[in-house]
Amino acid sequence: MKIAFVLFDQVTLLDFIGFYDAMTRLKSLQLMEEVSWDLCGLTEEVSDEAGVMLKINRVRPNLSEYDVVYVPGGRGTRRLKGDPQFISWLQTAAQAKYKISVCTGAHLLGVAGYLEGRRATTIASAFESLLPYCEEVLDERIVKDGDVVTAGGVATSLDLGLFMIEYWLGPYAAQKVQDEMDYPYYVTRKYIV
Repeated sequence: MKIAFVLFDQVTLLDFIGFYDAMTRLKSLQLMEEVSWDLCGLTEEVSDEAGVMLKINRVRPNLSEYDVVYVPGGRGTRRLKGDPQFISWLQTAAQAKYKISVCTGAHLLGVAGYLEGRRATTIASAFESLLPYCEEVLDERIVKDGDVVTAGGVATSLDLGLFMIEYWLGPYAAQKVQDEMDYPYYVTRKYIV
């Protein structure tokens, strides 16, 4: 499985890191033989909302090369919703097996057209602004609708990572990663729509 972490200026770092941590443990715990990832963006470097700099190892790759395209949220999503260059790049993910977001990353999936006719979620304060892009906004922690998975705000990224591991590999694998993360809050739930 090949994962693209889509990063941009003013990303919320926990939105990215929570999911990233769970996904990288697939490899370190040898739960998935073939797993790799790239930090992808439009520039060689981005910074989070507090100024932490992140190096991008793939600048503007065709996102159809990936099985999973992950879009975090953050203040930067407000600007990117109106950035045709970013949105057209994100649209190259159309053939990705899973398009996944947390927080306001759902808005970027929405502008790219991936939420049309689907149910989705985001951080509670952004429910109303997500409505134009999807069929229905659900007040749920995680919503899976076909090949698109959206999650609520910020710390939900941890649950989202464990949810996807459970979905792909079952509860034993999710529990193993959860134990390694020393994260006691994830509980197996039926989030699938």
